[in-house]
Amino acid sequence: MKGIVCLAVAVLTALVLGRPASADPRGENCKLGNGIEHVVYIQFDNVHLRRDNPNVPSDLEQIPNLLNFLEGEGTLFTNHHTPLISHTSVNIITSLTGVYGDKFGVSIGNSFGLFDKNGVASFPSSFTYWTDVLADGLPEMLDQRGKNAPAPWVPFTRAGCDVGAFSIANMEFENVTSDVDNVFGPDSPEHQENLDNHNKAVADLEGIIVHCAKGSPLCAQNGAPDTLKDEPGGYEGFTALYGNANVQPQISPHGPITDLDGNVIADSSTPPNPGFPGFSPTASQTLGYLATLIEAGVPVVYGYIEDAHDNHSSPTSATFGPGEAGYVQQLAAYNDAFGKFFARLAADGITKENTLFVVTADENDHFVGGPPSPANCDGISTPCTYEKKGEIDGDLSLVFATEFGDTTPFRVHTDSAPTVYINGNPRQTDPVTRTLEREAGALLGFDPVDGPDGSTNQVAQALADYAEQDLLHMITADPNRTPNFILFANPDYFLSASGATTPACTPQQNAANCFHEESGFAWNHGDLQEDITKTWLGMVGPGVHRLGRFGEIFTDHTDTRPTILSLVKLKDDYAHDGRVLFEALGDHFIPNSLRTPRDTLSDLAEAYKQINAPLGTLGLSTLTGISTRALKGDDATYASLVAQINATTAQRNKIAGRMIEMLEDAAFNGQPINQAEANLLIDEAYGLIDSVP
Repeated sequence: MKGIVCLAVAVLTALVLGRPASADPRGENCKLGNGIEHVVYIQFDNVHLRRDNPNVPSDLEQIPNLLNFLEGEGTLFTNHHTPLISHTSVNIITSLTGVYGDKFGVSIGNSFGLFDKNGVASFPSSFTYWTDVLADGLPEMLDQRGKNAPAPWVPFTRAGCDVGAFSIANMEFENVTSDVDNVFGPDSPEHQENLDNHNKAVADLEGIIVHCAKGSPLCAQNGAPDTLKDEPGGYEGFTALYGNANVQPQISPHGPITDLDGNVIADSSTPPNPGFPGFSPTASQTLGYLATLIEAGVPVVYGYIEDAHDNHSSPTSATFGPGEAGYVQQLAAYNDAFGKFFARLAADGITKENTLFVVTADENDHFVGGPPSPANCDGISTPCTYEKKGEIDGDLSLVFATEFGDTTPFRVHTDSAPTVYINGNPRQTDPVTRTLEREAGALLGFDPVDGPDGSTNQVAQALADYAEQDLLHMITADPNRTPNFILFANPDYFLSASGATTPACTPQQNAANCFHEESGFAWNHGDLQEDITKTWLGMVGPGVHRLGRFGEIFTDHTDTRPTILSLVKLKDDYAHDGRVLFEALGDHFIPNSLRTPRDTLSDLAEAYKQINAPLGTLGLSTLTGISTRALKGDDATYASLVAQINATTAQRNKIAGRMIEMLEDAAFNGQPINQAEANLLIDEAYGLIDSVP
């Protein structure tokens, strides 16, 4: 540990001292504000700030080269939240856009249900290129106009900045079928490459992109049209470098790109194909590629890094629990990678003096496992092992049939918070829907991890139908994507629906047929519990105060985008759901309209988040209280409570709409708030919260 601390100090010293930027001059036309010359955005998959085992240092505590940088040189927001449903795709895109899923078409999970004309749901992936179209002819990234949602790179490329992305959601190709055909066409060489050599096509074309500014020298060769036909304000004449096959010759003309340890970044084929390694990149791979992009003159870069708790060296092996030796080793590799990354950038003159660093995690995961052995293990000096470790899988089709004799056919997005799509897509008040909802509220599960002999417990912890989904910003412009209801379960459970209704089982007497432990997976997300939905956001760079750990304000993923744009003095062509986190920004780096009256502005922003964020006070109280009681209750109770939710949503939209209009005007239009109106809105917001029983 002493060596790690010394390395962290050395890296921070280099960053603090720094020197003027010396990256490739091809990025010199990029016009950002506040002295910011580069933006480095990194989003982890499930890397935790809080400890999952009180004796074992958390993920970030085991990555001191990153944690010390965020805490020592900037602000680490610790009261930071995901949207619902808390999944990789939804959470990343929420962070990239600053709006909730109802405004970009994907609000469910890593896949979502899509009712066909017969009322039977299929489940397209939530991971597609930004302009991909679904089988029903609508854009997957669907805004409330019913058009392709605005793309996150546009303000940067319009400002003359190339934007690079490595493995981040939906900014680059996520597949080599529909994505490639969408951009290049079914008669293209790229389409043929996939047919001839699928693995090479993946390495060549997936996961990597540079969206080019007009006239970018970097993109003078190998570029293809970057088409955004629905972009507000138009987007004509822009190009992109799609995939490593087109990016690498421009940013590393002398050969393949390597990770921070000198290894060629490549897939796992034999022999390996240089290029994209897949959507679970190591820290060394992601940071190595981002460093190469920046050094080649790409001033704005986005990257994604795999979780640290799955066994990435042997994917067929069981996942790790907190403090297990393999877990600790992987985190040590992450720490080493960040040390090398910061040192390499500092040597290039890319430091906190001229670069905005933004680092976050898509969500946390809930660990499903028994106590560690030995009981006092810390993972560092004493490795932990786990006798019981693994999510509890249950087949809802079988469980509903067994416990209630209900064989209604339905499909779900498999999850710890499954979304239920009933065949035929019946109305909310249809007896089929209401019966299944009441039964969902009464489901019993068997949790073999809970105690020495397991135990029976309630499966559902919350339920949401259309009314509550609307309040939680989950209903898109396409009604065929809306589930009949959502079952937020005990986070130990991972629930599917096979359609099978036999053999009958009961949780305790025949657990193998109903609920069983899956040793290969032990980390659940998607649900509503705090250990899943409360995560962190770190910012370092020009204009960001050195506040260290900062939990005084409620933040969520929607706030990331407007805060970045405010600092670089750019604007989106749409209104955000998030707000600028001005409490952590210096007065000289934000407009006068965000400086005074500071206390009222902060109170307004806090009240806004509490009524508008899915995990704010209003969202949580309606979900776990009114909505759950409504779906569990009889039809009269249901009708009364749903009417209350609808009325609450209408009032919330009125109050929150005016609040965010004021906050956006102050942040991006230089318009001071009306203090008297702001105070009235604050009172109305908390009055609305108090009205919820």
